[in-house]
This record gives sequence, C-alpha cells and structure tokens, in this order.
Amino acid sequence: MEHRQLGSSNVEVSVITFGAWAIGGWAWGAQDENDALAAMDTAIDMGVTSIDTAPVYGFGLSEEFVGRAVAGKRDKVQILTKYGMRWDSDVGTVRWDTSDVNGNPITIRRNARKDSVIEECENSLKRLGTDYIDLFQCHWRDESVPVEETMEAMNILLNAGKIRAAGVSNFSVQDMDAARLVTPIASNQPPYSMINRGIEKDLPTRPGSAGQAGILPYCQEHNIGILAYSPLQRGLLTGKITENYQFGEGDHRPQNAFFRPENVRKINAFLAEIRPIAEAHNATLAQLAINWTIHRPGITVALVGARNAKQAAENAKAADFKLTDEETNTINALLDGLELEV
Repeated sequence: MEHRQLGSSNVEVSVITFGAWAIGGWAWGAQDENDALAAMDTAIDMGVTSIDTAPVYGFGLSEEFVGRAVAGKRDKVQILTKYGMRWDSDVGTVRWDTSDVNGNPITIRRNARKDSVIEECENSLKRLGTDYIDLFQCHWRDESVPVEETMEAMNILLNAGKIRAAGVSNFSVQDMDAARLVTPIASNQPPYSMINRGIEKDLPTRPGSAGQAGILPYCQEHNIGILAYSPLQRGLLTGKITENYQFGEGDHRPQNAFFRPENVRKINAFLAEIRPIAEAHNATLAQLAINWTIHRPGITVALVGARNAKQAAENAKAADFKLTDEETNTINALLDGLELEV
C-alpha cells in the first residue's frame, strides 16, 4: 500500500484510508461492534494503516471502536480525527437537531472556540486510548469564531505534542488563507468523487469565497493534502443502488440529492459503460471508482468506509492496479457528458 505525505507535515497516510463515520452507527443505521472491529483489523492487515474518524460519528462511539481496534498496534496506525461538532455541550451555534444511535433527540452545535477545541482533544485522546493524534482537523468552519482563534488552539496542541499535524475539513479557499497565517495546514478534507468534482473548479479571482470552488488548485499551489471523502458517493458508485433501493431505518441517504431516481438512473447508465474497464482489471465498480480517485492530480488519499471485514478487504484491493491513459481518458470523457440534477 502506497503512503503519501500530508503537506509539509511529517505525517504519512495510506493512499486508501479507512473512513469511520458509518461504524459509529449515526445516520447509517445500527452497527455491530464485532463487525466494526473486524473491518478495521482487516484493513490494517492489508496495509490501510490510516483511520479517519470524528467524535460526532456515533457521538463518541466511532472513536471508541477505533481505540479498541488499534490497541497494541498504535505505532503502526495513523489516527485522524476532528473537532468542532459538539453534542455534549450547550455552547455553540446549532447545526442539527437529530437523534442519537438509540433514537433519542440530540442537538449538534458547531463550536471551534479555543477552550472547546482543547477540551475536545482531551476527550478524543481518552476515547481513542492514545496520548497523541496524528492529524487533528476542524470538522466544519465555525463562522461564529474567528478562524485565528481556532488555529491558535492548534498551535497549543502541536507544541504540547498532543497532535502531530493540524488539518481542516470542508474549508473554503478563504478559510484556508486565514488559517495558514496562524499555523501550517497539512490537509483539507472535502467531498470528492467521480460525480462530485466541484473542488476542481478554479475561482475567477483569488482569494476565494465560500464553497468548494478553487479548493483543489489552491491546495496544489500551497502543498496542502486533500483527503477526499465520499469517493463512492455514499455507495452510489458501487452499482448496487437502484432507483427503488430500500434503505434501512436511520439511513440518511434518501434525503441526499444525488439519490434522486433520475440521478440514480443516469449514474447507473454511466457505470454500465465503464464496467468493462473494471472487469479488465478483475475489479469491482467500487474498486475502479476508488482507484480513479487516488490517481487524480492533487488528491492525496481516498477515505473509504467499511462496515465489515469483507468490505474492508475489497476497499484495500482498490490500490492494486493502475489504469491506462486510454482507460482514464474514456472515463473522463463519459463523466464530462454526465449531467446530474443536484
């Protein structure tokens, strides 16, 4: 498994990184703990040494599972987690009113104040069972707090050895510009997939505005890694989602615009056209989508979730082949003609 450096930091991560949102249960339906641990064990054994999680994924549960999975092998694994989404405090700007994994009402608030960030780091260290975090990322920009204050907390944690590198997630170009003035930014974590390539679009003028535009060229220019999340577009690029697919209770995907029946129909037609490319490499459609992603210019790693050992093994194998230039050009030409209503 190839490893790549995150920006100018000394943190190297596996090109396929385990995404641990789904194993927390929240927004994806219930998760069996044994399956979650087996998924991470399998991934690590196959070279996927980096795991990306967050406190809000299952309200602490995902981090706890990660901590159990890496016990005894911490020196072989890179833990990437986040901060800034609080459900355990009344301070901050309300982001969601939702339910926890047991169906109880819960309120999630954005809070990236300095004291809250430092407190969250300590909470995550306890749940993860470790004394340092390889990459600590601001989950979402908290507009009620100056980004400079948030990044000052990163400097404190870096100097204390609590974290090895500071990252951001869902940050615009303008936000990254401000953050970089305070502390080095190793990476940004935006959504990116074959069918969601908004970060590739350049801005008409820079520094930029809110949103995805300009993120990829900006990060390339300033040596900031890109951790692409949802490279399978939450399962759509596996080819297993039909127009009448029945989602389990608690699954958030039916409300996502990409899952509208017309979009699903168009995406499946595209997948049918590229299926021969996958078959030529003895790969699944999911593996082809992951492989395409990790070889896009400027993309450092693909964050891919798995809820059991079988899925984790399949994800890891996505790095085992290389597309030809002709195959890549064919895929890109088909994507250029794909128009979705999102």
